[in-house]
Amino acid sequence: MQWQDQAIILGIKRHGETSVIAEVMTRERGRHLGLVRSGRSRAMQPVLQAGNQVDVVWRARLDEHLGEFRIEPLRLRAARLMETATSVYGIQAMGALLRLLPERDPHPHLYEALDVILENLHDPADAGELFVRFELAVLNDLGFGLDLAECAATGTRDDLAYVSPKSGRAVCRSAGAPWADKMLALPSFLLIGDSTAADRDSLAAAFRLTGFFLNRHVYEPRGIEVAAARDAFVQTALKALAVAPSESSEPAARSAV
Repeated sequence: MQWQDQAIILGIKRHGETSVIAEVMTRERGRHLGLVRSGRSRAMQPVLQAGNQVDVVWRARLDEHLGEFRIEPLRLRAARLMETATSVYGIQAMGALLRLLPERDPHPHLYEALDVILENLHDPADAGELFVRFELAVLNDLGFGLDLAECAATGTRDDLAYVSPKSGRAVCRSAGAPWADKMLALPSFLLIGDSTAADRDSLAAAFRLTGFFLNRHVYEPRGIEVAAARDAFVQTALKALAVAPSESSEPAARSAV
């Protein structure tokens, strides 16, 4: 068995004296593990850093085996990702999100989104919006996608202001007003066709929104804790926006996922 694909390094684990088991997100084959012989060598250590884009060739006798990777660098950006806290925590948090998905389950759009986000993690405003949209995309792929296109009560697409915590569907301001204290806020920048950039308050509301549904549908049923990197990323991104709001009115988050 053999295949070749582009991939992004998510992490490594030591294996024996000189080798490592690399975890990568591939374009066509989802999250995948493989043995890298001599992965702890001076030549390979800079390549096998989280965030780097690589070309991988996987070989194994049977498809269900762990198999071996032959890895060649394509884009080495790990050093740049270490320069800011949002980048450091962001790559860790997105890796944790991808581990919620079954191994070897194809999600090419998540690979593309991950690649875009890694190029924008240095900017807190862009990083925050991109990360929230990535969480929404992961929820959708897990079967718990939110419906933010129209009001669940009236069918209107105008003045959507809330999300029902029960259904995960948008609710317009007038229909949701009587139960506003029980609703989750729907930030306008998440609405289809809206060009508003996120500020600190709307981004915090978006983090609460995705966090609520990840907890309800994924973390609590599986009995697992939220990755510490997510909390650190959220705090860092919000703090950066509070101190120095981004001047960009068209964040890269628009088309990432």
